[in-house]
Amino acid sequence: MTKLIVASPSKGRLQENASAFFGRAGLELTQGRGARDYRGSIAGMDSVEVAFLSASEITGRLARGEVHFGVTGEDLMREEIADPENKVELLAPLGFGHANVVVAAPQAWIDVRGMADLADVAAGFRARHGRGLRVATKYVNTTRRFFAQHDVSDYRIVESSGATEGAPAAGSADLIVDITTTGATLAANALKVLDDGVILRSQANLVASLTAPWGETAREAARVILSRIAAEEEARMTREVRATLPDLTDKIIRKAETKFDAALRESVGDTATFTCPAKKVAGLADWLIGQGAKSVTSARLDYVFRADNALWARLAGRLDGR
Repeated sequence: MTKLIVASPSKGRLQENASAFFGRAGLELTQGRGARDYRGSIAGMDSVEVAFLSASEITGRLARGEVHFGVTGEDLMREEIADPENKVELLAPLGFGHANVVVAAPQAWIDVRGMADLADVAAGFRARHGRGLRVATKYVNTTRRFFAQHDVSDYRIVESSGATEGAPAAGSADLIVDITTTGATLAANALKVLDDGVILRSQANLVASLTAPWGETAREAARVILSRIAAEEEARMTREVRATLPDLTDKIIRKAETKFDAALRESVGDTATFTCPAKKVAGLADWLIGQGAKSVTSARLDYVFRADNALWARLAGRLDGR
């Protein structure tokens, strides 16, 4: 039996957030001998093994097919995996680990606002200094693709192993491509993000490897996990709305669907129960009262399980199409 292997971040806020993400779906990650053990499991699922790894290592193992699922940033997927579209499937953004990969230039470059200006500056550098621009970055492949899209060619990359944002002040680079969350560190180093210089808005994703050994055991475990994740996600975004509505007509049902994306679950006596997107509950409640409802209540749902699991269907389609 080949177990399904799930790779989760091994430390820090990413580990906490990943554990909370799985926990909300009823999937409790456990570490065999405590926090120092880098192997674990999902409670109640004997066919699943959890590997606690760094985000970068997770990316590499997904590419090589050594794990089936992994939690890692989209920025790492795009940078470190050649041809990611054919090696991995990004199943779901997880809502944490937000950061942008950006092009940042010195604030003193007042005439440089966008990538087109950067191309002009590169030509000037060649004329004045006999060299092109120097770009400090850890995102070598991402930078090359983005600069090529904007016809910036006269530059060379200075690979950064330390604090990239300090490279221009230190004189080792002219500008940088780096990751930022608030922009505060860039500003503290007298750098500015170019107007069209946001290369990627990244966050942590649940990623599936398309090159891993997907036997029957691994597939069934993946189906169960994705079913629970999809059920929790839909429940979080959905509310149950119950209205005391003496005169429920087909017209009201159709209007509730078209105006508020509400679906009638059941109608018993004078009580009608709908499901509705959470952000539309207040509008639906007001409208139902206008249609004669005596009272309207809403409630949160724990899970919404469906026979047609969209997450699993998408992954299975990719696997079957290999």
